[in-house]
Amino acid sequence: MTNIIDARSIPCPKPVILTKKALAEITEGSISVLVDNQTAVNNISAFAESIGLVADVEAEGNDYKITIEKMVCPLTAKANDSTNIVLLINSDCFGDGDEEFSRTLMRNFIFALTEVEPKPQTALFVNSGIKFTTAGSLVLDSLQKLADGGMEILNCGSCLDFYQCKDKLIIGSITNMYTIAEKLLNADKVIKI
Repeated sequence: MTNIIDARSIPCPKPVILTKKALAEITEGSISVLVDNQTAVNNISAFAESIGLVADVEAEGNDYKITIEKMVCPLTAKANDSTNIVLLINSDCFGDGDEEFSRTLMRNFIFALTEVEPKPQTALFVNSGIKFTTAGSLVLDSLQKLADGGMEILNCGSCLDFYQCKDKLIIGSITNMYTIAEKLLNADKVIKI
C-alpha cells in the first residue's frame, strides 16, 4: 500500500519535511507526494536522490504526483554524524536581494534546522542575527525546539547592546567575542549564514 501525502499549497520547505517524515515511518514500500509547483517537484526529487532513492514524477493536470520507493532506510546513515557543526548567523537576512524575502528565507531556514540531521551543536548569533533570539522574533519556537534538542545558542553581548535589545533576549545566553572565536576555531565545520 502506498502512503499519499498531500503537500499542495504548502510552502517550502514543508513538502520536503513531510516527505522525509513519511519515508522515516516506513522500512520499505512507497509513498506518493502530491504537489502543485515545479519547485516542490525539484526539491523533493533532490532530497530523494540525496538519500539514495529515486523519485518518479507524473504530471496530473496542474499537479504532480511524486512516487518514491524505499527498500532500506538510508536516512539513519546521516543521522549518526557526530561532527561539531557551528552555525554563525550574522544577519537577519538569508543572502542578498529583496530584504523582506531574504528575511522569509532565513525564517524558513531556521525552521528547516529543526527537521534535518545532523543538527549544529552551537548557533552563534551576531550583528543583526540577534534579532532572531529577542522579543518579537518569528522563529522563537523553532529555536526553542533546537535548544531543547541540545543545541547551544549564544548571543553576542556587544551586538545586543548595539541594537539596544539586551533586555529583550528570550533564548540563549550572552557571550563575548573571545568565546565566539573559540567556538569557531574549535569547530569541525562552520556554516556562515
